[in-house]
Amino acid sequence: MTYRSGAALLLATAVLLAFEARVRSQPPAGPIAFPDIARQAGITFHHENGASPEKYLIETMGAGGAWIDYDNDGRLDLYLVNGAATAAYKPARPPRSALYHNNRDGTFSDVTAKAGVAAEGLYGMGVAVGDFDNDGFPDLYVIGYGRSILYRNNGDGTFGDITQKAGVANADKWGSSGAWFDYDRDGWLDLIVVNYVDWSPRNNPACFEQKYRAYCHPNKFHGQPAALFHNNHDGTFTDVSARSRIGAKPGNGLGVVCFDYDGDGWQDVFVANDSMANYLYHNRGDGTFQEVGLESGVAFGEDGRSEAGMGVDAADYDNDGRLDLFVTHLDLEFNRLYRNAGDGTFEDATFLGKLGYQTYHMSGFGARFMDYDNDGWRDLFVANGHVLDNVALFHTDTAYAEKKMMFRNERGKFVSAGDQFGPDFGLPRVSRGAAVADFDNDGDLDILATNNGGEPQLFRNDGGNKRHWIELRLIGARSNRDGVGARVKVVAGSLTQVDERKGGMSYQSAQDPRLHFGLGDAARVDSIEVRWPSGAVDRLSNIPADRELTIKEGGSAR
Repeated sequence: MTYRSGAALLLATAVLLAFEARVRSQPPAGPIAFPDIARQAGITFHHENGASPEKYLIETMGAGGAWIDYDNDGRLDLYLVNGAATAAYKPARPPRSALYHNNRDGTFSDVTAKAGVAAEGLYGMGVAVGDFDNDGFPDLYVIGYGRSILYRNNGDGTFGDITQKAGVANADKWGSSGAWFDYDRDGWLDLIVVNYVDWSPRNNPACFEQKYRAYCHPNKFHGQPAALFHNNHDGTFTDVSARSRIGAKPGNGLGVVCFDYDGDGWQDVFVANDSMANYLYHNRGDGTFQEVGLESGVAFGEDGRSEAGMGVDAADYDNDGRLDLFVTHLDLEFNRLYRNAGDGTFEDATFLGKLGYQTYHMSGFGARFMDYDNDGWRDLFVANGHVLDNVALFHTDTAYAEKKMMFRNERGKFVSAGDQFGPDFGLPRVSRGAAVADFDNDGDLDILATNNGGEPQLFRNDGGNKRHWIELRLIGARSNRDGVGARVKVVAGSLTQVDERKGGMSYQSAQDPRLHFGLGDAARVDSIEVRWPSGAVDRLSNIPADRELTIKEGGSAR
């Protein structure tokens, strides 16, 4: 051990603090822009919410989108969820959801009819993507009001509706978001669907804000329990909602993320509930869950009040090796950042992380941690939009359509950066879903934002790849083929990052299946460690940066 005098130690500490302050204040390497390229890319989709004078509650809550490489050509394709006709909305042409094929040149082609995934007649909300039958082709679960649809990927560019045979219709429920995850670690993906309230056209009271007719608050209705479907390995599922205790408590479920918050090797489930306590289901490893939201500190914010939980994500934002939580809420509430304390509890770090009042007048839905500038620290994107289309009449500081927000992570503190990304990023929209992916495989993360009653926005990241990066595609062998539940540790120079192949995330949306790590100035990765759900551990070392790496359980990589 080298001995230093007190004066020398103080001087060294001062130099180090000055260096850290200089690093924290450094902007991203060069300008970064997020132009909206949806139109020029050939995406002509329009979301039909069926807005009517009847103020049906379903009109304002959807819908999401998904990234899915359905044909395994190495480029992510795009699926967008749509609404449907209602008793108060009878369009001449029935709305349909849409699948767009990535043409590998920055454009997309509508292949919905050929693929057979229009979901016509379904008032859609969310979407989840996962290879439930382990055949190497991702399948599509479209979640909606009254029912949902499971499309099995046939591997030839088409899908088949196997909902009834599979037993996952989630009938007579208002499904919102869903996630594929292997809760019992048997090597097959199971399915969780979070359900919202028991609204129906027959149960549609007239509600008012001051003198104006408005959409009703969810407390006018009863909540519905989530549903958990166990994969039987033969193309069918068994509803284990009651047996597992996932369905033991009704909730106003909107967002869901499956992740291992306590590091015991079993994925847990967090559900964001609208205007009531959030739920955190601890996976007990025996096929059952225990709801621990209150004792873990994530049921409410630090003031003990319930909030309008909507979008969710989990990630290690402070690079301490533990996955933290983020939850979006309505205006006049705080989007909550929960820091994982490492002892089974979380602390409300909303103000410690400098988020606090930055989102107080916004209504957040889709949200993702994402390292947009590849500096090795996960930034935070939020898609905003109010639920009341006439809110400006009675809330002077609130608008229906709102701008997107990006918060740059400066070593665990978040600074608003959205105004730096060009005019498209700040255009007000009624946004709902947010799905993040490197759709053009250039090493930086792009953003899909879906907009209620409008066109989606596809924000291409221009300039975020000036720093180094690596993207990891996991393929399970004994574990589920998607590798959901795998914990990954990446060491590159002074950076050590941990992430997990999670289920769910954001709001009603499905994300890039690859894990993306910004590496800053490190041109090589010193080591990668993958802990698979099966218990196997693979380690790799001395890997060149700026590439996609496929890691197969058992140690092979390419």
